[in-house]
Amino acid sequence: MPDDARPIVSAAAEGDVDKAVLLRIADHVGVRLDPIHGLNGKDALLRNLRGYNNAARFGPWIVLVDLDRGWSCAALLVREKLPDPAPQMCFRVAVRAVEAWLLADRERVAAWLGVSIARVPVIPDAEADPKLALVDLARRSRRRRLKDSLVPRPGSSRSQGPLYTDEVRAFIQNRANGWRPDHAARASDSLARCIRALRLFRETNT
Repeated sequence: MPDDARPIVSAAAEGDVDKAVLLRIADHVGVRLDPIHGLNGKDALLRNLRGYNNAARFGPWIVLVDLDRGWSCAALLVREKLPDPAPQMCFRVAVRAVEAWLLADRERVAAWLGVSIARVPVIPDAEADPKLALVDLARRSRRRRLKDSLVPRPGSSRSQGPLYTDEVRAFIQNRANGWRPDHAARASDSLARCIRALRLFRETNT
């Protein structure tokens, strides 16, 4: 479907990796995200959630947040932060972080990082810290440049390497050898729900 014929959905996400994931999913299902708000972290996004929800009275919206460790399950986060969603609001939660959705494409993640597929989690939504799981896989990478980019330097207080966002975003955007939302959705229920929600927007707005 040509870009100009795709239904337009407004969006908001925590940061650049989440944005890249949403854009890849949107392209996969045949919708266009324009504009994409937020990108200043989870706290800022949740502070603005009421405004996004008000806007969703007039057009379709998708807002993506990570579950992280603040809530035991996605349903509790949704009930607390958005108890009365507008009819065209899709508030999706990545369990427990959007990196779980990437890990769910085990074959491509293993090939990208140069590790055995047996090391990639089978149930990524059950990982307590999917970003840490991804970084730990990168520690075992046979590709030195990629390892140096994703893994924090010795003594660093950071949870990720200096080029983490750039490398992960490149993996997401790589159509030939990168992340495949349809394959990943088979191993991640929270991703499958997000894809279904965007498909519903496409079907009801074309």
